[in-house]
Amino acid sequence: MSAVVSIPRYPADVTAQWLSAALSGRGAAVEVVDVDVVPIGTGQTGATYRVTATYAAAPEDLPPTFVIKLPALDDTVRDRVVIGYRSECAFYAAVTDRVRVPTPQCFYCEISDDAMNYALLLADQAPAVQGDQIAGCGEQEARLAVVALAGLHGPSWCDPFWLDLPGLGFPRPDEASAKGLGDVAMMSVDITLEKLGDRMTAEDRETFRAAMAKVTPWLLTDPERFALMHGDYRLDNLLFDPENRWVSVVDWQTLGVGLPARDLAYFTATSLDSQLRAAIERNLVDDYHQALLGYGVTGYDRETCWRDYRLGVIQAPLISALGFAFAAATDRGDDMVLTMLARGCRAIRELQTLDLIG
Repeated sequence: MSAVVSIPRYPADVTAQWLSAALSGRGAAVEVVDVDVVPIGTGQTGATYRVTATYAAAPEDLPPTFVIKLPALDDTVRDRVVIGYRSECAFYAAVTDRVRVPTPQCFYCEISDDAMNYALLLADQAPAVQGDQIAGCGEQEARLAVVALAGLHGPSWCDPFWLDLPGLGFPRPDEASAKGLGDVAMMSVDITLEKLGDRMTAEDRETFRAAMAKVTPWLLTDPERFALMHGDYRLDNLLFDPENRWVSVVDWQTLGVGLPARDLAYFTATSLDSQLRAAIERNLVDDYHQALLGYGVTGYDRETCWRDYRLGVIQAPLISALGFAFAAATDRGDDMVLTMLARGCRAIRELQTLDLIG
């Protein structure tokens, strides 16, 4: 997928010469005479830039702008998230051609052996707009998102090929890893509650703690049903066409294998206002289930899908807390996790999720 060229560490390393070499690795020689590199977003685990290219002769198959993802500028952060870098590169190198989830086209993907340096050169999705995690989305965006998600799960459904994918950050849980994550989940509860103080309601605190206490047995439920999972499938990682005709899925640093409906429930429970989620979730599960059948999934009836969806909601407080407890605090981050936890805990209660776990 990529040329043998040096991996840029900093945005200043993304020069016209580097871009020429990276793009030429796809086949025909490409000459870039100038680049403009500007930061976009405020990612805490990596650095993202928009790259505008000026070509000597405009090629027909290359866009004028790209998005490049590089490691975090802070070496301490970079050291902590190399698993995520490996996962994202594994996705673009080995997964995209085998699934149907809509993602940006990748023009260059390279990672060092120690994963401390990596670079992804992707198609710029502008004028697509990133979803707003706090505001939530409407029904049309939700329908686009759940059908797109089936494009990841359906083609990878119960395929043992994915169990040994090199670079996979979160393999299918076994007893040891489930216990380890369960222990970390309980640590994250105390840290999260301390950081949020009395901003969480007493009811949500009780649900949150009860749900995290069940993470280990939850992870081991129905292990025979698995697929590739995004792991953090929510609005901040989705780009929507302004006219809501299509969605593009980004940020694959939490790529894993597990019960597929965890992704689905995490999305609805954290990305929709609770009243809207309750009103349309059965229709959304129907859309998702029908899309799975369209990808050839068999032996998976609608009622089992609904049960998996109810079970999967624990993904909402789990990922919200893990991402919040061990990251630097920001005003938006605090508001966002509070919103996600409140929505997720309410969904757990309304869907009676804890009753499904022994």
